[in-house]
Amino acid sequence: MQCPVCHAEVGSQNAFCTNCGTALQGASAPEETPYQPVAASQPVAAAPVYPPPPGGSAGPPPPPGGYNPPPPPGAVAGSGGLSDSAAGAISYITIIPAIIFLVIAPYNKIPFVRFHSFQSIGIAVAWFVVWIAITIVHTILHFIPLIGILFVLVDLAVFVAFFVAWLICLIKASRGEWFKLPIIGQYAENMARG
Repeated sequence: MQCPVCHAEVGSQNAFCTNCGTALQGASAPEETPYQPVAASQPVAAAPVYPPPPGGSAGPPPPPGGYNPPPPPGAVAGSGGLSDSAAGAISYITIIPAIIFLVIAPYNKIPFVRFHSFQSIGIAVAWFVVWIAITIVHTILHFIPLIGILFVLVDLAVFVAFFVAWLICLIKASRGEWFKLPIIGQYAENMARG
């Protein structure tokens, strides 16, 4: 039996063409046949090529072998980069992305990304300086009984304060806002615009 659409040879027990999937007229009911693997020498049919939908976007021609769908809404055609707000928020993840954004173009030319990168580095440096100062004071006062409990509470309070400041900066940057911390923010703004 031959398929009326693609003219491929199809067994008489098949209800559909094995090549293109077209329903076959006059196919007999399938009968029980033992499984026989397909020989490796049989040609494999190419994937069908579908035309673009009517009213589709004008863009590059479809690739050979199929339809090239339009980009999703909100995506910038031809850009593989991040938006300013995404880059600003990512700069707060650690200081590594902040440093990368200060080095790699085009992010190192965008004041918003530069500001948040400098502020992220400033938060990390301020936390490190405060942590060193607390450690020095704790080392000096280690002979006082139960001072360790006090410094556990101080460490916890400092951690919570820096974590909340970091989280607020991350959220504000993801929304595209210029949120400045009291001292670090002014320094970051001067560096970003300078």
